[in-house]
Amino acid sequence: MAVSKQRARPFLKWAGGKSQLLPQIDHFLPQTLKEGSIRRYVEPFVGSGAVFFHIAQAYALRQLVISDFNRELILAYRTIRGHVEDVISALREIEVNYHPLNEKARQVFFYDQRSSFNAAPLAGLSESSLPEENVERTAQLIFLNRTCYNGLFRVNSKGEFNVPIGRYKNPTICDASNLRAVATVLQRTEVQFGHYDSCEPIVDEDTLVYFDPPYRPISKTANFTAYSQQVFDDQAQIELAQFYRKLDQRGAYLMLSNSDPQNIDPEDDFFETAYAGFRIERVHARRRINSRAEKRGPVNELLIINYG
Repeated sequence: MAVSKQRARPFLKWAGGKSQLLPQIDHFLPQTLKEGSIRRYVEPFVGSGAVFFHIAQAYALRQLVISDFNRELILAYRTIRGHVEDVISALREIEVNYHPLNEKARQVFFYDQRSSFNAAPLAGLSESSLPEENVERTAQLIFLNRTCYNGLFRVNSKGEFNVPIGRYKNPTICDASNLRAVATVLQRTEVQFGHYDSCEPIVDEDTLVYFDPPYRPISKTANFTAYSQQVFDDQAQIELAQFYRKLDQRGAYLMLSNSDPQNIDPEDDFFETAYAGFRIERVHARRRINSRAEKRGPVNELLIINYG
């Protein structure tokens, strides 16, 4: 594979993706990273990887480690790393077949792909096993993500992708140059599947860990946490805060993103209590996932960091 000179960007749309917040996040990164003293970067909830791709390309690091408990996501990362040209070919075929269709035919095509994706057994996570099936599944995932409503990745209790089709006139289905750039970055990245605490053995005082867990809902209607079949409720948020403290004791540099419940209730101090003693910064974001356009205005999100 030829090394891409293009700057890699996320290849998936993602609820809560951090592309819009990168300048603010970069501002709060530790000075030691900018000086070249940190040698390892770990991101246990990688999602679409906006922060990962930024840090991997902006700073000199000896080791990059990303992970997630979403099997489909990790399969896609590993397949792009190992078979990017095959993924590009599969996506080009889908794109050529999809773009000429009228609206009704596109709906049929989309739901056929979604049914096929949900009906197929989940492919193995190994890059070397069943590469043809992995390539097809990764291409289907990217297609569904690029053409579904609001670019969501959402599954039901059975683990089935259940987002309806979106209304896009000319969606970008195959961004070949970006996929090659993504594969180039992934060549030097460890891509792991598992729970966030699996990173603990490699975390030390020379490590920066960025946590971007499923956000705590800030209202009863803002409850999108279905990135996988696993529930990430308040108890899970508290357990993550305890793990954060554990890594803090190891001397690691830590940053965590989450929603700011005080957007809705100024008295809600859930995160101030869970992360008491740590620095909490509020950054401005624009709400992306809402069915009503008038409710996609500026909101605060939290950055919780353990360094000055």
